[in-house]
Amino acid sequence: MIPVPDPETAPREPGVPRPLLVTADPLLLDELLRLAAAAGTEPEVAPDLGAAAAAWASAPCVLVGGDLAERAARLVSDGRLPRREGVVVTAVDLDDAEVWRRAVAVGAEHVAFLPDADDWLVDRLAGAGLAARGVVLAAIGGRGGAGASVLAAGLALAGLRRGLRTMLVDADPLGGGIDLLMGADGRPGRRWPAMPGVSGRLGEDSLQEALPSVGEMTVLSWDRDERMEVPPESMLALLDAGRRASDLIVVDLPRSPGAAARIALNRSAATFLVVPAEIRACAAAARVLIGLGPDVPNMRVVVRGPSPGRVSPELVVEALGLPFAAYLRAEPGLAAALERGELPERLPGPLLRTCDLLIEQSIGGSRAA
Repeated sequence: MIPVPDPETAPREPGVPRPLLVTADPLLLDELLRLAAAAGTEPEVAPDLGAAAAAWASAPCVLVGGDLAERAARLVSDGRLPRREGVVVTAVDLDDAEVWRRAVAVGAEHVAFLPDADDWLVDRLAGAGLAARGVVLAAIGGRGGAGASVLAAGLALAGLRRGLRTMLVDADPLGGGIDLLMGADGRPGRRWPAMPGVSGRLGEDSLQEALPSVGEMTVLSWDRDERMEVPPESMLALLDAGRRASDLIVVDLPRSPGAAARIALNRSAATFLVVPAEIRACAAAARVLIGLGPDVPNMRVVVRGPSPGRVSPELVVEALGLPFAAYLRAEPGLAAALERGELPERLPGPLLRTCDLLIEQSIGGSRAA
């Protein structure tokens, strides 16, 4: 049972942004106010999204009731509310599938089902986890075999070389397994099928200890004994813990993203669409973009050479209507190294030089403290 302190004694700091509760459901509001009191904080309450607009961007976290999540998603999609971090969708009696659909649409970082998530919400409202600082980067292929997994692995290695605490996540169940690229397929640790479908907070220390590692890098890939989709609640918990435990999280995404992949897309500071310099690859990438929809933040194109038909990077980005990020030159010996799982041992070549450039563009010269 969570103790509820006297609200008259709860600390109040004028001028300091407060957590924002947005719901028209009186029963849910009572529960959220009880949890806020237990956390020792006095939230701002908005009975509708119009009243919430003024504090939406500045509040340290926003708890949106399941009753208003659909409307919030439409306003975010229309640009009338900014897409932001720190949004949590809360619900008591809505079914799981409906809540997850609304949460993904609004770009929520978590879904909290009460009363199971009471302790997590108290922790969140008290300020724990607000200092999550890890940057998420995502890679997605414009067609099969485009090289998104290789780019994701290269980004992770480039981050590691900069001294960043790095996590590499394989979110593509139909890929070959990014641990094979890293030579980590035999390393002990959990793979996706063994990751729990958590509804609460995943400890960063336990996460680091549970996953396979390549040097100082943690890697989450797939168990090749079975095929599965990543549960969205597992992706939420992973990224929440990963951003507290790591400076850089790189996610290799499928070309047809489900709910879990869209959660990673919403968290990404930059998403790199890898497109070979070929006419058919441009056509395939255009279909991938249609499936992704218009709301992918900061998506840019990495054009991969060589081009048998002399298709220029300018032609690729013009065909797709996206900003240009980098040109990835062919690298002799890279394919053979990948087959042997020797990517981490390679000296800097075009791949790592390109990934250094992409990290510099995305997160600057930040290094781990």
